[in-house]
Amino acid sequence: MGPKIIDAHLDLSMNALEWNRDLRLEVNAIRERENKLTDKPDRGNATVSFPAMKRGNIHLCVATLIARYVKAHHPLPGWNSPEQAWAQTQGQLAWYQEMCRQGELHHIIDLYTLDQHMQIWDNLGDKTPIGFILSLEGADSIVSLDHLYDMHQKGLRAIGPAHYGPGTYAYGTDSNGSIGQKGKDLLKVVAELNLILDVTHLSDMSFAETMDIYDGRLWASHSNCRSLVQHNRQFTDDQIKLIINRGGVIGLPLDAWMMIPNWQRGISSPQSTGVSLAHMIDHMDHICQIAGNCDHIMIGTDLDGGFGTEQCPKDIETISDLQNLPNLLKVRGYDQESIEKILHLNFLNFIRASWS
Repeated sequence: MGPKIIDAHLDLSMNALEWNRDLRLEVNAIRERENKLTDKPDRGNATVSFPAMKRGNIHLCVATLIARYVKAHHPLPGWNSPEQAWAQTQGQLAWYQEMCRQGELHHIIDLYTLDQHMQIWDNLGDKTPIGFILSLEGADSIVSLDHLYDMHQKGLRAIGPAHYGPGTYAYGTDSNGSIGQKGKDLLKVVAELNLILDVTHLSDMSFAETMDIYDGRLWASHSNCRSLVQHNRQFTDDQIKLIINRGGVIGLPLDAWMMIPNWQRGISSPQSTGVSLAHMIDHMDHICQIAGNCDHIMIGTDLDGGFGTEQCPKDIETISDLQNLPNLLKVRGYDQESIEKILHLNFLNFIRASWS
């Protein structure tokens, strides 16, 4: 089956409900169902399904809830009220719960359920249900802080305050501004509930303010390096140092425009640019050089996060192809201990330290 791999960022419920994909099917079957659809640019280009994850020995992931609230005249798509966004996340949560009832998924909420899942993984191999830790990507659906307490009771264990554009609690990608009082109040509850704070997508100002006032556990589930690809979505070297100094881990994503410079959406292709898993390792190398070790790296692919094979590495046909990473890392000089850290141990060590 290959080594264990943990993926720190997958939008599973978004694909199930908004893309209308039955993730219990093989990837090819999902693609065939979409071969006449043109409503989204990634139709027919899916890479993620439960069978593909199991073939890749990816039996644990961070799975998201995501529903952006957008104010009038906002250029990005989203829900027109926080209440609608909240309802969408509750529908996504209901899908996760049903997949657990079906035996496809296993909701990880604490050290007991984590250790239980890892034992099952060791004993059952590819028959293991896929474990998931629930994260909220963008907090705009949190109508009030009472709603965040409610989500924690329902198993939420990580949260990112922002997504794209200006949000209720922070500014995100392609915008910049302060977290304000609402953001500060949110962070207090995040710390109180011992949620993992996901600093992915925070704008530079919101990131700086957050790091100044928040002293809890944090990670970046899916972010690359700005020094390799210039864009505010990526982290600067100084930001990476701050995350490392706080004991955080950074997940490396596979959205092509974040991996190589000068990608043009709808024009560039994996074949024309040559983007591959080797470029993911370039970003890993850069972070490891900053840290002086391999202890702050994890995998956070974001595969099928609004893109598919048209905008991911040319050597990824499905998520199971992450099993190519160990050999690629070995060729780049990583020893076996470092490879295991990158693929799953850094993630597990971080989670255990956060929940102990």
